Amino acid sequence: MTTAGNDRERPRRKGLLTVAWLWVGLPFAYGVAELLRKLVQLFGG
Repeated sequence: MTTAGNDRERPRRKGLLTVAWLWVGLPFAYGVAELLRKLVQLFGG
């Protein structure tokens, strides 16, 4: 059984979860892109 308090916190938690994933995911994606770019330079592609 859910209470009204839990229903109000869900959107905030969803937003916080989204921000947390972006906080980690964007730098990770940038790092992978840079790694691939440097691998191409290293192996003369």
